[in-house]
Amino acid sequence: MIDDIEYNTEREHLIIPEYGRHMQKMINYAKAQENKEERNKIAKAIIAVMGNMQPHLRDVPDFQHKLWDQLFIMSKFELDVDSPFDKPSEEELRERPKPLEYPQNFPKYRFYGNNIKTMIDVANTWEEGEMKEALVFTIANHMKKCFLNWNKDTVEDAVIFQHLFELSDGKINIKDTKESLTDAGRLMKSNKKYTSKSSLNAPTNKKSYHKKSNNTNNNNNRNRKRY
Repeated sequence: MIDDIEYNTEREHLIIPEYGRHMQKMINYAKAQENKEERNKIAKAIIAVMGNMQPHLRDVPDFQHKLWDQLFIMSKFELDVDSPFDKPSEEELRERPKPLEYPQNFPKYRFYGNNIKTMIDVANTWEEGEMKEALVFTIANHMKKCFLNWNKDTVEDAVIFQHLFELSDGKINIKDTKESLTDAGRLMKSNKKYTSKSSLNAPTNKKSYHKKSNNTNNNNNRNRKRY
């Protein structure tokens, strides 16, 4: 009996293990049939079983197409049957996809982020007026906030105006303005408020839990007799 034991390492390699070994044997049986009509009949039966094994794919538009592709893949592209879809090729399956080209942005001042440059470019397209002036000062305040996140020390408005002048290629020049940006203390205070609000629930529950546990311990200690 021990000699008849068959280990998975000695069995045929499963191309798509999710379908199991019996499905692979059914496909191998279909390949061995000499009559093409019989192969077509068996192939349709196999597709039906495969569909029942993956009911979540029924909502996928190309459900049947995917099943037929998997059938040919598991047959090592050797199954000669009539498919309602184009038979995939082994070369197409093994072809490596082209590498994705990621945008490479190397900003001069990285602590401002890449979106600042986009905002500045949009501001350059606006006509001169109050709307553009408001947008420019909004961008400058955001730059100051980003600068303070990177460097906790205070920063002079003149530094922000100079960086804005450089990032806009000299098109936005407010270095001689008499307006002031938002105070650094207010910007940092708003950041602290935001971070504190996002973590209110967990610490509150922990504190209430500890208070209850401490009260019960104190009551137990009071009721104990001291010798």
